This record gives sequence, C-alpha cells and structure tokens, in this order.
Amino acid sequence: MHTDYDVAIVGGGMVGASLACALAGGPLRVALIEAVAAESDQQPSYDDRGLSLSLASRRILEGLSLWPSLAPAATPIEHIHVSDRGRFGFVRLHAADMGQPALGYVVPARELGRALLQGVSDAPNVDFLCPARVAAAQPGAEGVRLQLQDADPVAGLHCRLLVVADGTRSPLRESLGIPVATRDYYQAAIVATVTPQRPHRNWAYERFTDTGPLALLPLKDWRCVLVHAVPAGEARAWMELGDEEFLARAEARFGRRLGRLLKVGTRKSYPLLKVEAQAQVQGRVLLLGNAAHTLHPNGAQGFNLGLRDVAGLAEHLAAAAHTDPGARHLLEDYVASRRADQRRILRFSDGLATLFYNNHPAKILLRDTGMLLTDLLPGLKKEIMRLGMGMAGRQPALVLGDALREGPGGY
Repeated sequence: MHTDYDVAIVGGGMVGASLACALAGGPLRVALIEAVAAESDQQPSYDDRGLSLSLASRRILEGLSLWPSLAPAATPIEHIHVSDRGRFGFVRLHAADMGQPALGYVVPARELGRALLQGVSDAPNVDFLCPARVAAAQPGAEGVRLQLQDADPVAGLHCRLLVVADGTRSPLRESLGIPVATRDYYQAAIVATVTPQRPHRNWAYERFTDTGPLALLPLKDWRCVLVHAVPAGEARAWMELGDEEFLARAEARFGRRLGRLLKVGTRKSYPLLKVEAQAQVQGRVLLLGNAAHTLHPNGAQGFNLGLRDVAGLAEHLAAAAHTDPGARHLLEDYVASRRADQRRILRFSDGLATLFYNNHPAKILLRDTGMLLTDLLPGLKKEIMRLGMGMAGRQPALVLGDALREGPGGY
C-alpha cells in the first residue's frame, strides 16, 4: 500500500466517491478514505432513499461511464407540478418544452452507491481505505500529512491535495479550523417510500405548506419518494406514528392527485440546516460537497450542486494533470469558476425556504402571484427549468457533454 498520494479524498460518500471516479484512470495517484463501510446501516449515503438527479448530473455520470449501470433503476421526471397548499399559486413544468426527454431522474441511493463503489474498485490509480478514520491532519507547504486510525496496515499518508468531503458536520473541517455560517431552519425532513393508488406517470410534485414542503418523486413500480419538511419539534411524533396514521396525515397535506396513499416503507429523519463554509480552500485543503455547503432540500439541488463541483474540480485537475494538484492558483481558479453557480443555487434554495414558510399576507400574495406568472410566461418558465436542470450559467465540461482532457489543451 502506498503512503504518498497526489490527492487524498476524506469521505467516501456520494460526492467523494464521484470525485474518485472522475479521477479514475488518470495520472494522479488517489486515496479515498471512508470511516463507515458502504454496506453498514450507519452509512447514510447509500441507504434506501431516492435521489433526484438533474439533467446536468446525468451528463456528468455519463461522462464518468456510470450512467449505463444506473439507467435501468432510473425513473425519468417528465413533468413537475408545484403548488401552494390551500391557495391559488401553482406552476407546471414539462420536459418537452425544453426539448428534453426528462427534467431529471430519480435513482435509489443504494444503486448510485453501488455504481460509484464499482467505479472506484475498478480504478488502478485509486486506493480505497475503508474503514479508516483521519485522526489528525498536519498541513504543510508541500502537502498534508494524515494520521489514520482503523486503517491497518496503513498508519498514515501524505498528499499534495487534501479534499474534505466528510459531510455537513465535517469533523475534519472543524479540526482544521475552517469556520462556517449556519442557519437552522428549525425543521426536519421525513423521508420514506410510499405507494399511491394511481400511477404517477412520471410526474414529480412539490407542495408548499405552512410547515414546510411535501414532495413526491416518481420511482419504479408506481412507488414515490416522499420528502416532508416538518417543524423540528414534531419530527419525533411523525416518526412514531403507525403506518396508517402516517399515510393519512401525509395524504391530508398532499391531497389526492394520486389517489390514496396505500403503503409506506421505512422512514428516516434528518435536521434541515444551511451550512456554508467561509472558505472552500485553505492552503492545500479543499472542501467539497456538504462539507463546503449544505442546502435545504427545496428543489432537490444539494447533491446535484455537489456533483457539478466535482465535475469542475476534475476539469481543473485534468488540465493540470502533470503539475501540482494542490497549487494555490489551481485551487483558486476552481473556486472562481464555481462561485456563480454555487451562489445562484444557495440563494434559490434559501429564498424558497424564506418565502414559502411565511404566512404574512403580503408574502402569500407575492409568492402565489409569482407562481402564476411563471406558469403563464414561457421565457421565465424555461429559465426556472434551466436552473433546476443544472444548466444555467457557466458549467463544467462534463455538463456540456465534453470529455475531460489532460494538459494545457484541456479545459
């Protein structure tokens, strides 16, 4: 086992593993370090949730040669219906209006995890250290030295670039003293798979309520992913409800566009926070995924933004493949290239949370009028769809359908 690497990625969840796959087969020697085994019940990235992937995310996964193994499990989102419960505002979005077969896709997290881990295991230049924990990180001028636990026979390693992708509450980010700005929405997301009475016909629904949004996303076999934001103080009660009572309450919130809700699977709950690192780069350390920015699930943009960040970083590393991957100018160029997209999505997600969880009459009128105008104005509607599909503004090469290229002739 090697102890000197060009890039060490701490966090083998979906974002960290995606970066490892993006660097697979290249000239950089990569270590992927994950504390929790993928098959463990404690591994949150690869559970039974359904993930909403944007069109941009599909293109990235195609560029990484991962989409063919995911396609059989992917359910296309051809239409989206957004509404404000008990009020007049609504928006309808259709993939055909954008000349696309789908606005996005819903994929079981476990299937994506399986594809990512297979991609990592097939990469000759990637060492997957799992389970392994980072006990200490010592940044230096030429690289970062990591002390590991539970990684026998490897006690430590050295890397020229350290990528921190160990989640919202990143212990490594904290140990390195990188500050964050946190906004607590005082809500929790309840996530489960449900089976409605009627077929979803590839429609996704998001209904804003006075306590938070309730989304139904299409899955195979008529099933749907249910994501319901509830006040944090009520989350435990929702989790303890019997199945029939849970379905009845969810149905009362959502309505009967799909008929009755007949079955519900295992429920999970997690707190809703906005967490934004005050610096994405510190020396030879770079934050990625939820360690860099955690979003409210409005619009299902979190992982999709993280995957575009992965594509952008891989693009910069490929262009400088035979130089120093931790060079200051390289990392600063990456951050600058991603700043506009990140700010746009952070504002969008937080703005929805602020506007739709407020029952002031003026805000109710503003948001419902805005939704109706969006539904009636094709140009505005297309801009909203481009944003949701991850296609707004400048995007990395993989999003545009281009392959990564090495050297100064790359992107």
